[in-house]
Amino acid sequence: HAVTSLDPARPAWRPHWKTHWGTVAVAAVPLAALALFFVYPVAGMLALGLFPDGTFDPGGVAEVLARPRVHRVLWFTVWSAGAATILSVALGLPVAFVLHRLRFPGRDLLRALVVVPFVLPTVVVGVAFRQLIAPNGLLGSLGLDGTAAAIVAALVFFNISVVVRTVGAFWEAIDPRREQAAAVLGASPWQVIRTVTLPALLPGIVSAASVVFLFCATAFGVVLTMGGLRYANVETEIYLLTTQELDLTGAAALSVLQVLVITALLALSARVRRSPGPVDRITRR
Repeated sequence: HAVTSLDPARPAWRPHWKTHWGTVAVAAVPLAALALFFVYPVAGMLALGLFPDGTFDPGGVAEVLARPRVHRVLWFTVWSAGAATILSVALGLPVAFVLHRLRFPGRDLLRALVVVPFVLPTVVVGVAFRQLIAPNGLLGSLGLDGTAAAIVAALVFFNISVVVRTVGAFWEAIDPRREQAAAVLGASPWQVIRTVTLPALLPGIVSAASVVFLFCATAFGVVLTMGGLRYANVETEIYLLTTQELDLTGAAALSVLQVLVITALLALSARVRRSPGPVDRITRR
């Protein structure tokens, strides 16, 4: 294909291979950094853990997954991430409605403030919460220092902006005339929410919940800072097995399990985002 030009000083065409090579050159730097600082060390750890003698050792992986401590770590990871996800969705929905459905002075500033916790380093969030609930802190009288509830609260604080931004975008896309038409036809406010609003928001809610669960299940700085050695999720357990106990087989087994779960959650989120909503299906018919 050729690109015509009205300027006689410019060539009338430019081969596509030049554009392709330029794109490859630009992408090569971050890809090389990713391969050098992430893929290479992770692959090396997995190779040493899963192939200790040069051959795959499924018995070692099975032994790791059968440990009582690993069961406790997996259970804490699932229930803490699940509780934080439910609370993030429950608290994020009304905030998304206020910031993306209503118009009032200062709305853009509040939107920016909601995103601030998410862009903060996780260690900073963990230390801030630790100072807040410490015995001499502002909320020290609640006795939350060193508890699982404090970890869940910090995860909610860190991830609620994901729900607000994701569901808020879906909320802005809803035509208010649909809700007004349902109300004119005699539907109560609850019926409007149940039959019009929630079906339109459901893909956004499921997508946000899956991403929040992923972030909570793989949280590192918050859990390590606030949980210490008493509470550990899969992410911090991999760190402890690798750096403290030098158990590469255990770390590799948990890493593979974590990658499988992350892949499944990302696939679910992408599938939900691509699926049409109820209104879209009716329109296509």
